[in-house]
Amino acid sequence: MTLTLFQAEGVNSACNTRRHARTKALHNAASSRTARSEEDRDTLWDAWGSWSECSRTCAGGASYSLRRCLSSKTCEGQNIKYRTCSNVDCPPDAGDFRAQQCSAHADVRYQGQYHEWLPVYNDPDNPCALKCKAKDSGLVMELAPKVLDGTRCYTESLDMCISGVCQIVGCDHELGSTAKEDNCGVCNGDGSSCRLVRGHYKSQHASGKTEDTVVAVPYKSRHVRLVLKGPDHLYVESKTLQGVKDELILDKSGQYFLENTTLDYQKLSDKEVLRIIGPLGADFTVKVQFASGADSVVQYIYYQPIIHRWRETDFFPCSVTCGGGYQLTSAECFDLRSSRVVVDQYCHYYPENVKPKPKLQECNMEPCLASDGYKQIMPYDLYQPLPRWESSPWTACSTSCGGGIQSRLVSCVEEDMQGVITTAEEWKCLYSPKTAILQPCSTFDCPTWLAQEWSPCTVTCGQGLRYRVVLCIDHRGLHAGGCNPTTKPHIKEECLVTVPCYKSIDTLPVEAKPVWHKQAIELEEEISVTEEPTFIPGPWQACSRTCGAGTQRRRVKCQVLLSFSQTVADLPDDECEGVKHATSQPCYRTPCSGVLGQGKESAKEEEEEEEEGGKGETPEREELHDWEYEGLTECSESCGGGVQEAVVICLNKQTREAADQSLCLSSSRPPQLLQDCKTQPCPPRWETGEWSSCSATCGVGLMTRTVACTHRPSRDSNRTEVLRDEDCQSPKPRPVQACNRFDCPPMWDTRDWGQCSQSCGGGFQRRQVLCKQRLADGSILEMPDTFCPSKSPANQQPCAKRECPPQWVTTDWSQCSVTCGNGIQRLQAVCRKQGEDRGHWTVDPENCSLMAQPIRIRPCSLRLCDNSVKPNPTILAQRKVYIQWRKGKKLQLVVGGYAYLLPWTTVVLRCPTRHFRKGHIRWLKEGRPLVGLPHLSVTSPGYIKIQQLRASDAGIYTCVAGRAQEHFVLQIIGSKQKLSVPESWLLAGGQQKVGQSDAASTEVRFQELPISLNQYDNIVEHLLELKGSLQSKKDTADKIHSSEKNRSTLEDDRASSELSSLLVLIADTHRLDEIMPSLSEGLGGPLGEQLIVQLLSDLTMTRGETNESTLYPSESAESSTQGPLLYNPNIKAHTSRPRSPVIIQRPRKVGVVPSSEMIVHVGVPVLLQKAIASLELRCEALGNPEPSLTWTRNRKELHYNSRVSLLSSGSLRIQSPSKVDEGLYTCTARNRLGSTSLSSWLQIPGGKGRNCLQGNGMGANGPICSERNNGSQSAEVCHGQACPLRWRMDPWSPCSANCGGGSQTRRVRCMKGAEGRSREAEGKHCLGTGRRPSDTRLCNLLPCARWATTLWGACHGQCVGPSLATQQRHVYCQHTNATKVPYRMCSGLHRPSSLRNCSTEACALHWRVGPWTQCTATCGRHGFQSRQVTCAHRRTGKATREHHCTWRPRPPSWQRCNILSCGKAGECRDSTRYCEKVRQLELCPLAQFKSRCCHSCRNT
Repeated sequence: MTLTLFQAEGVNSACNTRRHARTKALHNAASSRTARSEEDRDTLWDAWGSWSECSRTCAGGASYSLRRCLSSKTCEGQNIKYRTCSNVDCPPDAGDFRAQQCSAHADVRYQGQYHEWLPVYNDPDNPCALKCKAKDSGLVMELAPKVLDGTRCYTESLDMCISGVCQIVGCDHELGSTAKEDNCGVCNGDGSSCRLVRGHYKSQHASGKTEDTVVAVPYKSRHVRLVLKGPDHLYVESKTLQGVKDELILDKSGQYFLENTTLDYQKLSDKEVLRIIGPLGADFTVKVQFASGADSVVQYIYYQPIIHRWRETDFFPCSVTCGGGYQLTSAECFDLRSSRVVVDQYCHYYPENVKPKPKLQECNMEPCLASDGYKQIMPYDLYQPLPRWESSPWTACSTSCGGGIQSRLVSCVEEDMQGVITTAEEWKCLYSPKTAILQPCSTFDCPTWLAQEWSPCTVTCGQGLRYRVVLCIDHRGLHAGGCNPTTKPHIKEECLVTVPCYKSIDTLPVEAKPVWHKQAIELEEEISVTEEPTFIPGPWQACSRTCGAGTQRRRVKCQVLLSFSQTVADLPDDECEGVKHATSQPCYRTPCSGVLGQGKESAKEEEEEEEEGGKGETPEREELHDWEYEGLTECSESCGGGVQEAVVICLNKQTREAADQSLCLSSSRPPQLLQDCKTQPCPPRWETGEWSSCSATCGVGLMTRTVACTHRPSRDSNRTEVLRDEDCQSPKPRPVQACNRFDCPPMWDTRDWGQCSQSCGGGFQRRQVLCKQRLADGSILEMPDTFCPSKSPANQQPCAKRECPPQWVTTDWSQCSVTCGNGIQRLQAVCRKQGEDRGHWTVDPENCSLMAQPIRIRPCSLRLCDNSVKPNPTILAQRKVYIQWRKGKKLQLVVGGYAYLLPWTTVVLRCPTRHFRKGHIRWLKEGRPLVGLPHLSVTSPGYIKIQQLRASDAGIYTCVAGRAQEHFVLQIIGSKQKLSVPESWLLAGGQQKVGQSDAASTEVRFQELPISLNQYDNIVEHLLELKGSLQSKKDTADKIHSSEKNRSTLEDDRASSELSSLLVLIADTHRLDEIMPSLSEGLGGPLGEQLIVQLLSDLTMTRGETNESTLYPSESAESSTQGPLLYNPNIKAHTSRPRSPVIIQRPRKVGVVPSSEMIVHVGVPVLLQKAIASLELRCEALGNPEPSLTWTRNRKELHYNSRVSLLSSGSLRIQSPSKVDEGLYTCTARNRLGSTSLSSWLQIPGGKGRNCLQGNGMGANGPICSERNNGSQSAEVCHGQACPLRWRMDPWSPCSANCGGGSQTRRVRCMKGAEGRSREAEGKHCLGTGRRPSDTRLCNLLPCARWATTLWGACHGQCVGPSLATQQRHVYCQHTNATKVPYRMCSGLHRPSSLRNCSTEACALHWRVGPWTQCTATCGRHGFQSRQVTCAHRRTGKATREHHCTWRPRPPSWQRCNILSCGKAGECRDSTRYCEKVRQLELCPLAQFKSRCCHSCRNT
């Protein structure tokens, strides 16, 4: 089968055209050769020729260049090379390139049928072959061995097919390049322009919400992937940068589109997967809609663009006005979304952002004129240090804790040649980032007091003391200072034990004590330590003598309370103000009994004083060290009751450091404080085992462990009990967790071997080898083969190597058994055996004796025997009239008839013959041999093909097969030319010499045309006029019911009239001949019009029978927009909204009725050729409210009687119609919204005034006649079928619901007798007339929610074209009670658009470009020039923000210039006149100066 491929893209030609172009390029190569390179001269090749035209205009094509070998020897290398071209995006309506190549074969038969071919993508075996699949049957075929150059090998790759071979193409669109896009979408990027974001979300059904937000993915993000595991459902909301919101409900697996972004959604039984390659066209918010059941978990990952990027500024002003200076650039933080400059802190947020270093260049190089008088020098240049940021020291923090700030001054300074530093403008320092002027400090929490439990009382009776530990806890949880001393809780207090004690003298009341003791107590004042240095007296010691006068002493210290540590410190006496209290006082207890005693007492006193003097170190030791509580130990148990002890340390009061406990008095050691802790009983707890090793090394694996709910009965018990999981607190530790959650590298995946191609003798078996990658979520992604690193495993291997047994092999057919006439042939067979080299040789037939020898016989036919009669050839003509109803691709017609066709139609005219070879068929036009034209050809099978029919093709075509001939008359619709019989046919006898220049030509007698050539012109003309009127009525109906069509379902849209789907009307010539006399009489009047309508209806009804397989209608999509001119039973009536009446017109008779009865729908003409019992004109109307029906005859009110009656359904019944009933019957449907009418013409040929029914209308007393005398009617006689049993239906009741689905009922009765005198009968009597009509039906099925919209907003949206902007409105789902409801309630309805284009003068914008500046260099690689590019208004010229012009590509604002070599390769010379200064200033080590001052810097 030969398939010719035509290019569908409009920029490529067919394959043969390309070969012709390549041959032509070789032919003309000599004239377009460039100079031969050194390499070409060495290798005997001619120079490469010019590049060919690109194979595509967009989306990447291929171009080639050729060269020829100048030697008679073989040249090494290729004579052709390729490059990519047209690397620009195609417009949205361009279509897929591979799909276009498949569709080009739609007009070529395959296996006798036409197919609509769809492309097969990603073929692993041969991606560059054109494999297509038939849409109807699923048949996959290779329609071409190679696709056109530039076709993508795979859908997800830039690799392209060139000359049938898949070539690697990098993201830089270069052949053989390995450049790839990074995750940010940057070609050959390092991934620094975006950042990876991953996370997870868990739904909380207990919160009571119905939906929740999972993650907000910003604009321009890429490679988004979300996996939901659980019963909930995902949906997506979007918001554009202009604030336009939209929502997408994901209800089934497939591809979705939102804001120019493709979303791949996969809904599985246990999870949902959403993938978005990106970049996102708006901000997407992924939400989850809660469902009943367990909570769901969503894992997500995406690459977020870094929207704040550093952008290099223009150069700052030059350092001098003339004579040569320098200028530098800086960098500013730029917001990619809003296209504006923001503060630098936004760019510092991304650690991936690296601020570009400033660039420096020469400027104002022209010499200063003498008239200038001086050279204005800016405050800096390369001869002195650059300006820099100078900062002052940080100020003290505003708070010591709890979070404060500190600041400093940062200014730009510059230093002159003498080292003097002065303040400069800030822009001079912007080449480096400005240091921060504020920073947080003391961000930790302030320390607080923490009091422990009180200890037991220190006594067992009477009054005592109790202690507690008070700690100052800082933000680290450590006991430290810093708390407010005034708020410290006290550490000891008195306690009273209600047990009486023995009272010593010291414990007696004051009144019972001695007088001196009483006085001392009264004079004693209690003085407490404060934060001011104060003299604090100690307690008085005992009197130095037991009798007589003695001395009593006490200590008085200068002390102060340290608020930070809440401790008392001793100070020198000179630190305290005021008078120091007395340290001694006289005392007297009892008189002594004698002098001796007194002396003893005195000696004792002296002894005590000496002892006191010898112990002078003890008070010092007591003052320097003291006991202090230092926190608590950890609890001895975690639950079930434990103990913790207060820690007592010996503290050096001055250094506040712990000292050896021997330095503190053990007698003054505070008591041991114990307190209970963790007293709550131990609950059941989860006990977990060790994690197992991961089950997979990549992709996603699992680790498991044992988790059990255990309980220990008591603290002392080592036995644990295992309880139910419900007894432990939730959540239960996970027994399984994912591990190694990263993507595996692509690996080869091999399938099972297929069946062997041979059962013996050596064959091959194949298997599928795919490159697959296991992703981190466990899914497996199929990748192109180029992604797998190693060599692909073999996909083919030998099999079935055992030797094959001998077998019968059929060879040629034997000679025919006769020499003339009909005989038979036998199929010969030999015994053959297959060898190891797969060759066959013939062996003895006995080796195949165990196998049955094949015996086949076929008839054969040789020349006719001499005594036989040769049959005459015949032409299988068809007497048809073809009328083209609308445009189509191709028509196939058969000779013998007439055709009225539209211009520019492709026609195939066939001449089917019998007993004649088709290759010998001859064609004539106007009686002369048909001459081939560029658009007209006669094919070898003997048919005519006319491409793009035109007026000159009209005429009389004759097919000649031997002595048989048939004519075909072809006329062009719209042409005013009338055909006439050619003069060459008017010879005597109708004879004409055909091909007189041919010596072997024979005379052919042409048959006289059976009828006039233009006989059917009038009928065709009126049919075409009727088509135009029907189309105008359809357009009117479309406008009336546009609101209904907007709400119709898909099934409603497909319902259309049969007439609109016709490509060609086909009529038999004898059918037209029958009505020609009637048409000639009534043409131009109502009767003629009705006959034309009746003819059109009949042709429409019999279309399927007469059309057969000769015509090929176009796609059904072309007829899906037709209106309800003709009735279609699939159309549903929408009664949920008020609408004006519409009468349903059926194009044919409806129902099966006896031949004596006729049922016709109004709108169709009625011609009664014979008498009938009754005629029913049905009128079915739709509307809301339900319309009422009225009838008129000849535009006058119709009077009803027993013979002409109105049925309950609104139809009109005429019993025994006669000549007097002729006329125009009109049905009018009317309700409060309007009315409509439809008419039928009734014609009854025959006698006047009397019409008797014969045959089936014969009664017992003779024929049934309807008599009319003097205008009065006789009583109706009713017998047999004239008075049938019938079902009578009452009108439908109102619907039980306005929306959401309701029901209607009606009464259905069986009636017997004539109309007007009928009576009700049992329902079983009417079952013979047909099934009982339904008495219930559904109504108002549309949901109780509708899409509602606000008014369109102002036309000030984003500019999308010249003078075009966008305006938007809010679209929301609204209940019929005017309340807003969730979007999903309106998901089944067509949603109105929320965005549309609008015209505004504000968008009359264009890119305005200025002149190019002078190039910065005269040679080398560093020269460039710039120009100003602004977005400006066309009329006012006022500049505006650039993003308003982004609908059109922005012209470049800079370009390279003077890219010429500054000398021969290897030559070292200076390219600037300032190289001497560069050498003097020792700038040669810098690369930018060394390259431009090569000669001056060569020795440095």
